[in-house]
Amino acid sequence: MRSFKTMALLTAAALALTACGSGGGGEAADGKVKLRFSYWGSDSRQKLTEQVIAAFEKKNPTIDVVGEFSDWPSYYESLATKVAANDAPDVMTIEIRGLAEYAGRNALADLSGKVNTADLDQAVLAVGQIDGKQYAIPSGVNVFSMMANKALIEKAGQKMPDDKTWTWEEYMDLSAKITAAGDGTVYGTEYNFNPANLTVFAAQRGEKIYDGGKVGFTPDTLKAWWATFSKLAQTKGSPDAAKMNELIAASVEQSLIATNKGAFGSWWSNQLGTMAKASGSELTLLRLPKSEASGGSGMFLQPAMFWTASAKSKSPAEAQKFIDFLLNDAEAGGLLLSDRGLPINGKVLAAVKDKLPPADQQTLTFIESVKSELTPVIVPPKGGSKMEDIIKRYSEAVTSGQQTPDEAATKLLEEANAAIAG
Repeated sequence: MRSFKTMALLTAAALALTACGSGGGGEAADGKVKLRFSYWGSDSRQKLTEQVIAAFEKKNPTIDVVGEFSDWPSYYESLATKVAANDAPDVMTIEIRGLAEYAGRNALADLSGKVNTADLDQAVLAVGQIDGKQYAIPSGVNVFSMMANKALIEKAGQKMPDDKTWTWEEYMDLSAKITAAGDGTVYGTEYNFNPANLTVFAAQRGEKIYDGGKVGFTPDTLKAWWATFSKLAQTKGSPDAAKMNELIAASVEQSLIATNKGAFGSWWSNQLGTMAKASGSELTLLRLPKSEASGGSGMFLQPAMFWTASAKSKSPAEAQKFIDFLLNDAEAGGLLLSDRGLPINGKVLAAVKDKLPPADQQTLTFIESVKSELTPVIVPPKGGSKMEDIIKRYSEAVTSGQQTPDEAATKLLEEANAAIAG
């Protein structure tokens, strides 16, 4: 996600053309209130969201919700362009890494007291607050976890690991054995450069991804993290760097787990349903491996994403009503299920629990089983929205041999801290 400053420069033409901006939806020609709603995802999420919009419009016939859908790679660039051009959608979906950035630029409305939050998990709800203002409301919760294909593991003559005790070394060794036992079409695992992965790895070493307005992990932790990827590639526990970079850039449906070409893969728990559907296989959620000296899992419960309203919406009451529907309506919950994380509304969760498909049932059981082990989520500071790109670029440079770990670690920390400092 690019910063507002960068996007303002890149979209000077848009700013000139839309200086008066629409500032959201407003009234349509037919007298209905037009509400714009931006979100990202796969084709299946788009179809699901259209059903939710239709259900809302049926209950609110004077409101016309127009979905502004995009794929993941282009979502934030498009959203930042619209916000910079004073043309923000009325309701916007964002992630935790963009919360401080958007709130700090006065792009988000304070939803305190504007949406019914009485039945929501208050601890999770608080994650969307900055300086006492409720700028964002979590759509649901998930956990960054390991997915495993038991059938592929057993086909390779191996056993499912004990995820309460397994270490990174054991995970890498098991992955190499699974690859070696196959015909060259199945790998033990795939890796990715998700900041959540690094957050867990650093926490297991007693470090935070952010600490006091700056990066909290050390060069040694960063190099140890990269070393796991290098070892996986060297031992063929995973594909080589070139193939992995292709997979990382592809959609989740093209991942090794989703195509039955990988026994393990680390993903968000709410992606289990998508992965299971794509693969046609039974997949299992596991805790991430631990560092040998670790006293904790380092894992954390995080909002899957947030519902937010534009501070410049011409229809704030209708935007609030739509967000309220997404959070508190059992029909909406029955359609969304865990697509955007398991509901944080206790009554909605109870109403849809029996309707959850097997993958979502497993996600709920898994989160409940690890909840006592999870640490509080850290909201990234301003500039944290750039972290994913920074981590990805330097990680690719290291794994492909373009930079040494020492050089890359130094430059990554310098760039990351500069981004946070603004």
